[in-house]
Amino acid sequence: MTDLPSDVDVAVIGAGSAGIAAARRLLETGRVSVLVLEARDRVGGRVHTVAPAGFPLDRGAEWLHSADRNPLSPIAQRLGFSVHRRPPEWTTRLRRSGETIEAEEEWIALREAQRVARRKAAMQAEDGPLSVVLEPGGRWNELLEATSSWANGAELDLVSIRDSVRYEDSGTNWRLHEGYGRLFAALAEGLPVAREAAVSRVDHHGRAIRLDTLRGIVTAQRVVVTVPTSIIAAEIIRFDPPLPDKLAAAAGLPLGIDDKLFLSVDGALPGVEHDIYLVGSTRSRETMSYQVRPLDRPAIYCFFGGRFAAALEREGEAAMFAFAADELARLLGNGVRKQLAPLASTAWLRDPWARGSYSYALPGHADDRAALAAPVDDRLFFAGEACSPNFFSTAHGAWISGISAAEAALASLGELRRTAAAAVPR
Repeated sequence: MTDLPSDVDVAVIGAGSAGIAAARRLLETGRVSVLVLEARDRVGGRVHTVAPAGFPLDRGAEWLHSADRNPLSPIAQRLGFSVHRRPPEWTTRLRRSGETIEAEEEWIALREAQRVARRKAAMQAEDGPLSVVLEPGGRWNELLEATSSWANGAELDLVSIRDSVRYEDSGTNWRLHEGYGRLFAALAEGLPVAREAAVSRVDHHGRAIRLDTLRGIVTAQRVVVTVPTSIIAAEIIRFDPPLPDKLAAAAGLPLGIDDKLFLSVDGALPGVEHDIYLVGSTRSRETMSYQVRPLDRPAIYCFFGGRFAAALEREGEAAMFAFAADELARLLGNGVRKQLAPLASTAWLRDPWARGSYSYALPGHADDRAALAAPVDDRLFFAGEACSPNFFSTAHGAWISGISAAEAALASLGELRRTAAAAVPR
C-alpha cells in the first residue's frame, strides 16, 4: 500500500479515468510531486473488469465510444490490448426481437426525426426536457423512454435537451477483449495511488490546501478533484470554505442509473447467431437490452437503466435474473431458461463511491458542466466525465478532462514558483 506523504505539490482525488489521466500528465513533467487519493481498494472507479467465469466482464464502461477519434484507442493498442472492431448491431436488433423489418425501418426513421426535432428544440430560448418532442401517444414512445434510460440512465422528462444535443459521437464503437477496466489498471501502474484513503474535507483557507483522509492528513499546493457529481452534491467531501456554486452544478448533473446482469449460457442457442443484440420489448419502458454471446463468449450481457434499474437494484440479483429470463424466454423460446444462470450483476446506485452510473443534465442545467469544470482560485481544479462539454458519460471524456485539469494545475504551479522566485532578494 502506497505510503501517505504529508505534503505534495499536487493531490489528485479519485483514481478513475480522469484521476489516472491527471496523475500521468502531472508526472510526465518530472517537476512536481503527486499523490492520488482513492477511496476504494482498487483503481478505475466506474470502469471495472471482473472475471467470475474465466473471461473478462466490464461492470461499468465497456465501449471505446467514438473509437476512431478516442485518445484511449491508440493508447490501448500501444499497450498490447486486443481491440474488437465489429460494429454493434444496435440498429438491427428489432427485427431479431419479434418486430418486422418494416417496423424496424419505421423506428430508425423515427429516431432520425427525433434527432432533428431535438436539435431544433435545443435552439429555443428555454431549455426543456427531451420529452417535449415526443408525439403524444406515439407508437414508439415507450421504446424511446427505454433507450433514454440506457443512454442517459434517466427517462426523457429528466434530461436536458440542450445538453443532450451537445454530445458528440462519431458512431464508431469498439471493445477490448481483455476488458476496459484492465486498461485503466495498466495505466495506473507505477502511479503513486493511496488506496482506501477517502477524502472527507478539503480545507483551502490557507496557502497550502489541507486534505483530511481516512489515512491521515495531506497538504498540497494544488488539488485536482475527479470524484462523481453524486459525491460532491451529497457533500461526502466537504469543502471549507464552502463552494456553493460547485454544489449547485453537481446537483444539476446527477448520475443516472444503468446496471448490468451477466448470464452464463450452457450450450448452443439454436438458430441464434453469436454477438447479436436484442431488446426485450418494444412496448414497455421497463425492458432490457441484450448482447447474446458477445465476443463469442458463453454469456448474455443484460443492460437496463433509469427508474427500472433502481427498482431492480432494490430487489436484488434474483429479481434481475427472473426478469431477464422471462424476456429471453419470450424471444428465444421457453427452453432457454434451463440454459441460463446468473454470473454477476451490478448495483451502481448502491455503490457508496459512485451512487450512480454517469451524469446527465437536468432541464435548464446544460451549462452546469462548464460551471463544475471551472477552477477555484486557480488552486482547485475539477475533472471527470461530468466536466466534459461534449463527451460526458464516457471514459474518454473523463480522460480528456483529467489531462486538461492537470495542465491547468501545472500552469498555476509554474506561475506560483515564478512569483516566489521573483520575490527572493538578489
